[in-house]
Amino acid sequence: MSAASCAPKRPASWSRTRRAALTVAGGAVSALLVSACTSGGVSGGGGDTNFIMGKDGISTVEKGKRDAAPDLSGKTIDGKQLAVSSFKGKIVVLNVWGSWCNPCRAEAPNLEKVYKDLKSQGVQFVGINVADPQVNNARAFEKDFGVTFPSLYDPSSKLMLRFKKGTLNPQAIPSTLVLDRDGKIAARSLAGLSEEKLRSMIAPVLAEK
Repeated sequence: MSAASCAPKRPASWSRTRRAALTVAGGAVSALLVSACTSGGVSGGGGDTNFIMGKDGISTVEKGKRDAAPDLSGKTIDGKQLAVSSFKGKIVVLNVWGSWCNPCRAEAPNLEKVYKDLKSQGVQFVGINVADPQVNNARAFEKDFGVTFPSLYDPSSKLMLRFKKGTLNPQAIPSTLVLDRDGKIAARSLAGLSEEKLRSMIAPVLAEK
């Protein structure tokens, strides 16, 4: 599925606004969105990497070789302050999404179901909404799909630039990362996830002591 085909038609004014938002973060974010809304992605940036990509497209890093997630904090789409670091001690599932992205829409019910099933076991989901110049689009998305976990609002995608090259950084939309209880990146997917694949990403980290 191409980036062009995954986005629904929008008015010309919406497209101009979205292009303006993307310009804020410069060429690096534009490159991210070239691969956005695809069925897969590429491996991490340059440098020595410790992760292995499985046949299912999920990349993992063994405990002891993981990189810490960067500071991911700011306002949520509901206008509240949130810092991912505040969930240290829990497993955190980060999902990068946009309301304009069809694979994001397809996986949203799966994310919500698994979140409801696992939150009592110390698993916290956090979304990062990117490239949505109008926050109301993001709010409507969450209402439509019954999403109850919080999402940081990142219209210029600046939070994506905080991930270091060579780590399991998000490089497509959607992307999903699993952070272990120490706030380190344990697994990554660069595609929309079925419920089964999402559970398979989380289970090994949940089993860690």
